[in-house]
Amino acid sequence: MEFWNSTLESGFILVGILDDSGSPELLCATITTLYTLAFTSNGLLLLVITMDARLHVPMYLLLGQLSLMDLLLTSVITPKAIMNFLLKDNTISFGGCAFQMFLELALGGAEDLLLAFMAYDRYVAICHPLNYMTFMRPSVCWFMVATSWILASLMALVFTIYTMQYPFCKSRDIRHLFCEIPPLLKLACADTSTYELMVYLTGVSVLILPLAVILASYVRILFTVLYMPSREGRKKALVTCSSHLIVVGMWYGGASFMYVLPSQFHSPEQDNVLSVFYTIVTPALNPLIYSLRNKEVTGALRRNLRKWLLPT
Repeated sequence: MEFWNSTLESGFILVGILDDSGSPELLCATITTLYTLAFTSNGLLLLVITMDARLHVPMYLLLGQLSLMDLLLTSVITPKAIMNFLLKDNTISFGGCAFQMFLELALGGAEDLLLAFMAYDRYVAICHPLNYMTFMRPSVCWFMVATSWILASLMALVFTIYTMQYPFCKSRDIRHLFCEIPPLLKLACADTSTYELMVYLTGVSVLILPLAVILASYVRILFTVLYMPSREGRKKALVTCSSHLIVVGMWYGGASFMYVLPSQFHSPEQDNVLSVFYTIVTPALNPLIYSLRNKEVTGALRRNLRKWLLPT
């Protein structure tokens, strides 16, 4: 089999969901709308959390980091996909593909860990309220944030370098919305079975272990909430936690389907559709789920909008 020199040629060709759709113009408009919503809502939520002193508490520090990760993740992928479709040019350079893969893995891995830390934050707030500011003091919060970013970035760097060192076949078509490990390995002209097993085991660890922490935290929270004497307290706790669980379900559902479910149980077409869900749809919905169901966030948003629109 012949090889093409991926470092000298024009790179890869991304054959994403827009190319396989029966109504690409409508789908492009939908994706553009979702991206605009994701960019605007995450950016606004991050700005409000940064500027409103009442939200400078551990819960909203972590929520602000989630918005930042969602904003960056969807911006790494969506504008490139939209411009490819509009300009009828689906090429991506070898270096651009590697960079996109690194950012997607780093941001996705960081969000996996951050969601587990957010569950721990809610566990401490509800089950140990008197010790909350001790367990979640600023140094601990920033340690959680730094751990999410650093561990995910190191993992992403290792997997990106290892993936891109493979020799690739003459076909350059990546049947996916963006450069991701599973569809790219299908182009490799070498035995990737051992590496695919390593990717699978790492995916299970990175996804299942944080998910186990989240589920354990919320089981404890549920038992604590059921014994709360205040009906208003139970309602507030359940509303806050249900928002987080909705986000967890959307994020881990899509990522687990891609990295934990064996490849023989899902097709490239399914992966293409799923990639839109966890890189575009979920970032667009996350801030709406948190802000629309959270009186503190909506109150801060109204205060800051009045301050920006009606300056004294």
